[in-house]
Amino acid sequence: MNRAFRPSLLAAALLGTAAFSGPAMAELSANIGVTSNYLFRGVSESNDDAAVFGGLDYEHASGLYVGTWTSSLGGGGSYELDGYVGFAGEAGGFGYDLGFIYYGYPTDSAAEFYEVYASFSYDIAEAGIAFDPDNEDVYVYGGVSFDLFDGFSLGALVGHYMFDEGDDYTHGQLSLAKGDFTFAVDATDIDDYDPRVSVSWSMNF
Repeated sequence: MNRAFRPSLLAAALLGTAAFSGPAMAELSANIGVTSNYLFRGVSESNDDAAVFGGLDYEHASGLYVGTWTSSLGGGGSYELDGYVGFAGEAGGFGYDLGFIYYGYPTDSAAEFYEVYASFSYDIAEAGIAFDPDNEDVYVYGGVSFDLFDGFSLGALVGHYMFDEGDDYTHGQLSLAKGDFTFAVDATDIDDYDPRVSVSWSMNF
């Protein structure tokens, strides 16, 4: 799923939604991949271990989409299984993406939550917001993505996670991508939480 609030495994710096425009016809697609560290908003979801992931998406010509995505979460056989639905398109050069996502953890149901989200993009820039109604948590971000040379692209993102209960934090990410590979550095202002480096490979078909 190349969408703003899906973790940064399929696109550099969570910027896979930039200037989305609906396909000419309904389309079914799938993705698979592996990463050295599954990072979600700057924090490891895989206990700093490698993770494998994959997803299935259906996009209609109208801009409506629905899909599912799963990833391993490190040792112990735990995994994440998400579902989402939304509407995306482009108007006057501005891209938009509005939707709902449910983050499922079959081996830890207490950790499950859902968000409604909106993201907007123009040219190289994108910004978005997600809201968790149950916990009243809010995530906002802004970023840019540049095409470089020989198929390389550079991404930069800053996000801020605000919790109704718990400490807020800010994170940043720099990424370099070429083809199916992405190299990323993530850092947060969480006390005693060192920056993380990840290398990911993904394929869409």
